[in-house]
Amino acid sequence: MVEELEKKYGIADRRVLKAMLDIPRHLFVRKHLWAQAYGDHALPIGAEQTISQPFVVARMSEMLRVSPEHTVLEIGTGTGYQTAILAKLARRVYSLERVGELARAAIDRLRSIGIPNVKVQAFDGTVGWSEVAPFARILVTAAAPSAPKPLIEQLRPGGRMVIPEGSREEQRLVSYRKLRGGGVRREEGEAVAFVPLIGRYGWAS
Repeated sequence: MVEELEKKYGIADRRVLKAMLDIPRHLFVRKHLWAQAYGDHALPIGAEQTISQPFVVARMSEMLRVSPEHTVLEIGTGTGYQTAILAKLARRVYSLERVGELARAAIDRLRSIGIPNVKVQAFDGTVGWSEVAPFARILVTAAAPSAPKPLIEQLRPGGRMVIPEGSREEQRLVSYRKLRGGGVRREEGEAVAFVPLIGRYGWAS
């Protein structure tokens, strides 16, 4: 899987590739799907959610440009796979998951594989986590019609956010860079397809 990410898709960030080599993806999918865990496709995880394909996880992680001193906010914990990748790259990861059962399972799973620098909470991710803001990096793993205003506000100056934006059916990866004066610079990337970001500043259920 990691060799394909590098050679086929051009993922060049060595820290991202090492993190994806270190984290066993099959432990983050249902047992009957273990044989498919390292294929480059999304898989269902319950509650009408999915675990993203490895390429998308790698690309978003690379676009985020995480350094070891960074504190990261993740919106959409899911099974915790992307969370674990971020935890290998950052100093601390805070992750919000709207579906309580997924959040609880992710906490247990991350604890079982010895990921210590993560805090997961069941909450509406579109409002962010103001108590521990600002964040150096924010990663949103569900599709939004536009970047939620609270997330932009909780990004520190110089910080970066990566989010899929578009319709419910198709989106593009978008990178936001918060400028020192408080404005943002927006850059569009490749086409993707994510489940919708449900919440106060996202899509209605």
